[in-house]
Amino acid sequence: MDLNQKTEALINTGESEGLRSFFGKVYNYMAGGLAVSGIAAYLSTKEPLFSLFYKAGSDGYMTFTLLGWVAVLAPLVMIFMMYSAAARMHASRAAAIFWVFSALMGVSLSNIFLLYSGNSIFQAFLVTAGAFFGMSIYGYTTKKSLASWGSFLFMGLIGVILAMIVNIFLKSSMLGFAVSIIAVFVFVGLTAYDTQRLKMIYNENDMQGAKDSKAIMGAVALYLDFINLFRLILYFIGDRR
Repeated sequence: MDLNQKTEALINTGESEGLRSFFGKVYNYMAGGLAVSGIAAYLSTKEPLFSLFYKAGSDGYMTFTLLGWVAVLAPLVMIFMMYSAAARMHASRAAAIFWVFSALMGVSLSNIFLLYSGNSIFQAFLVTAGAFFGMSIYGYTTKKSLASWGSFLFMGLIGVILAMIVNIFLKSSMLGFAVSIIAVFVFVGLTAYDTQRLKMIYNENDMQGAKDSKAIMGAVALYLDFINLFRLILYFIGDRR
C-alpha cells in the first residue's frame, strides 16, 4: 500500500470521538498560542518592555536591540528542539516550551504594531482566520488524499525562502510582491495538508501523554501556517502608519 492509498484508507475510516477530542486540543493549543503571541506583541511595544527590545537606529527607524534579536531568533531554535525531541518529550515539557515559544514569537511580531494601524491588523486577522479555518476544515473533511501536495508545497516553501533571501540584496518591489503572492498559496495549501497529516498521525492506541505531545506539535504546525499567512495578508491589505 503506497502513501496515497494509506492516507485514503485512514481518511475513510471515519472520525472517532477520540479524533475529535484530539483536534479540539490541537485547536485549543493553537488559539492559546495566538492569544499569548498577541498579548506579548502588544506589551512589547509598551514601556518598560519596549526599551528592552527596541532602539532608535541611525536613520531614525526603530530596530531590535541585542535582546530583541535573541527573542526573534530563539523561536527558530525552539522549533528545531521541539521537533527533534517530539517523540520522547513529556507532554508537560512540550507544553511549557510551546507557551514560551508563543510569547517569543509575539515579541518578534511586535513591530507590526509600529508599522500598521490597529484597524488594519484586526482586519488582516479576520481575513486570515477565515482563510485558515476554511482550508483547515477542507483538510479535515476531504476524502481526497493530500499526501501528494507535501513535496510540492515543501519545494514551494524552499523557493519562497530563497527568493526572499535574494530579494534582500536586490530590493525589488516587483519580486517581493510576486513572492508574497506565491507564499500565500503555499501557506494556504500547507494549512489543509497539515490538518490532514494530523489525522494520519493520530492513533487511538497511543498513551495519553503521546496524544498530548502530538496535539502540541500539531498546534505548532498550524500556528506557523496561521502566523505566516497573517503576515502575508497584512502585507497586502495593511494600512501602514
